[in-house]
Amino acid sequence: MLSFSASCLRYGVSKRLPHQKIIGETIRKFRKELGLSQEVLAEKADLHPVYLGQVERGEESVSVHALVRLAKALKVSVSDLVRGI
Repeated sequence: MLSFSASCLRYGVSKRLPHQKIIGETIRKFRKELGLSQEVLAEKADLHPVYLGQVERGEESVSVHALVRLAKALKVSVSDLVRGI
């Protein structure tokens, strides 16, 4: 019998983790403060807008590479994006 997390990986079901939600909300906050749409931020960070939307909703884990790109596009530090987790 598979554990829940192993079955999630096997069947592609994502498990939302609290840190994903916190990071996503923080990215959204900084984006809105700059008056950027998801599409514009995604373009500035060279990320797909669908991926950015999933990250902001806490549905997808953000990679370190994407965090660095987002921090540069938002003109903040990576530590600003992960504060609170």
